[in-house]
Amino acid sequence: MSTAAASVVGVVLAAGAGTRFGRPKALVESSDGTSWLVNAVRSLLGGGCAPVLVVLGAAADEAEALLRRSFSDADTVRVVRSDDWRSGMAASLRSALAAATGLMPEVDAAAIVTVDVPSLGSSEVRRLIAPEPDAVGRDTLRQAIFSGRPGHPVVIGRAHWEALDGGVTGDIGARPYLVQNGVRMIDCSDLGEGRDVDSRDDTHER
Repeated sequence: MSTAAASVVGVVLAAGAGTRFGRPKALVESSDGTSWLVNAVRSLLGGGCAPVLVVLGAAADEAEALLRRSFSDADTVRVVRSDDWRSGMAASLRSALAAATGLMPEVDAAAIVTVDVPSLGSSEVRRLIAPEPDAVGRDTLRQAIFSGRPGHPVVIGRAHWEALDGGVTGDIGARPYLVQNGVRMIDCSDLGEGRDVDSRDDTHER
């Protein structure tokens, strides 16, 4: 079982159309001009994940162009296009895990975040993939928790990928699977609020 953070691939789920928000969140900037998408990728890279897979769907061309302007190394930040992204977050998760399985047989786990958590930083990622109290490995299931509320990152060991691929549907994501399989909750309340932004009423975006 690997204990190195380098054995964890980062995943950003950024394929949705942002229907409730009004536009794809992959293209949103915070009021200070920070791209939500770029921040998510930087948080994963800074937290010790490599490479980072970014799953795109709605506005994929524009979002990929943004990534290419921000990150010069295409091997470090890799775009995954989800053909059936319209069916919900589960499709994006399946696309990410399929890409990770096919490209990186040595990877033990995936650290997954969604694009709509603009407060995310690398500290949360480092805490989730830290080798204490247990080493991250292929059986790992961890989820960040903020003031009692489950959030991101979520770390899913490779041994769970196949079951998730066949068991997640629609826009629910992996949460039911995590609960059923004894996910370890890691408190990150001291590092940030971890709140996902669902509508424009929740933020001062540009």
